[in-house]
Amino acid sequence: LAMAGDPRAAASAVPLARLALVIGATGLIGRALCRELAARTGAYRDVQALVRRPASGLPASVRVHLVDFEHLNEDTFPAVQDVYCSLGTTRAEAGSADAFRRVDHDYVVHCARLARARGAERFALVSALGASCDSRMLYNRTKGAAERDVSALGFDCLVIARPSLLGGERAGLGQRARPLEALALALMRPLAFLVPPRYRPVDPDSLATALIAQVLAPTAAVVVLESDEIPATRRGRS
Repeated sequence: LAMAGDPRAAASAVPLARLALVIGATGLIGRALCRELAARTGAYRDVQALVRRPASGLPASVRVHLVDFEHLNEDTFPAVQDVYCSLGTTRAEAGSADAFRRVDHDYVVHCARLARARGAERFALVSALGASCDSRMLYNRTKGAAERDVSALGFDCLVIARPSLLGGERAGLGQRARPLEALALALMRPLAFLVPPRYRPVDPDSLATALIAQVLAPTAAVVVLESDEIPATRRGRS
């Protein structure tokens, strides 16, 4: 039994560093999450990542698992406390509406269910600006359905981010070119002061930092970060 003044008592009062998992680490946000989580050695003692294709350029300390999301189960899903899900694609990349929904809804919800079954307590979900089950747009409707179904799983804390366009560079990520997105960014950057905050491009590093801050110090059972609530600059690491 540790007594007052005993070093063991002080040690036991220090929270143990947590275990984190990034789902979808090959995109802009996933890579930013891996970098930021790996740097937070005081908060996380282990960071793992699930990817659909080989990933390069991630921190050496991140344990990367190449998986087939079609066949993930409880035996192959890591046991962690905090999950950050940035898994997603586009209809063009997926090839069809059904294939898009399979990734952005089915895989996301399946991973969330497995995480919950394996004891995960907190879940961060990267959704999208305008996400709604009632949207007429496939992209926003699918994102809204994913939010709804993950919310029903009962995590101690669920953090949902709804970013606008991402302002990072996709070159070298092995993704299909997104000419409309690139054009929108090119037009918006010099006119950012005229664009309502809700629609301004979001920096992936800023988004990663904001997500991690909310997961580590949750303020409610469900926290929604709208695009204009994501800080424009990165916060310092802790």
